[in-house]
Amino acid sequence: MELGKQDTALLIVDMQNGFCDANGSMAKLGFDYRRLAEPIGACRKLLDAARETGIRTMFTQYVYRADFSDGGVVADEVFPGLKDVGLCIDGSWDAAIVEQLEPHDGEVIIKKNRPSAFYSTPFESYLRSMKIQNLVICGVTTNICVETTARDASQRDYRTFVVSDAVGEVEQDRHDAALKSLGYLFARVLTVAEVLQSWDVEPSTAG
Repeated sequence: MELGKQDTALLIVDMQNGFCDANGSMAKLGFDYRRLAEPIGACRKLLDAARETGIRTMFTQYVYRADFSDGGVVADEVFPGLKDVGLCIDGSWDAAIVEQLEPHDGEVIIKKNRPSAFYSTPFESYLRSMKIQNLVICGVTTNICVETTARDASQRDYRTFVVSDAVGEVEQDRHDAALKSLGYLFARVLTVAEVLQSWDVEPSTAG
């Protein structure tokens, strides 16, 4: 499964203040936000390269209504602490994509309230209209939203690529397990350098 520039999109998953900033909700919940902020630079290299070469760039943004009426079982029962800290309420600073990766006008932002970018969103409609066949995925978190989206993409017969050094998880063992699982059947796991090489971009010019 080779990656090129034709029919390819870059998907940056949930790189938001709530996950990646010291003042964000994940930090307030006691998680190590630094592990989630770490991929920002690598994601920026991919973003710059995609923009330079004309590859479609898309973002996901995890958001909830202010009353969490759309939070379902996760917010109500599994992890009610999300409500306590107001995780990623739509329109809030917490929900905003980090400044270093701020989308440009015209770049697609998929708002979602479940881990998969495909669930109850127009994401696949965009992919079809753009005639995308190859999906390059980076962002957070490796074990939840990245993995769930990658599995869903693979099962819809998109050629799926996950960038190992441009994804992050709050625990190393979950990060490692997710990449190992994805690489077995659902995606090809590449590095930033390998993606840039496939796009004919010199690493020194990206980011």
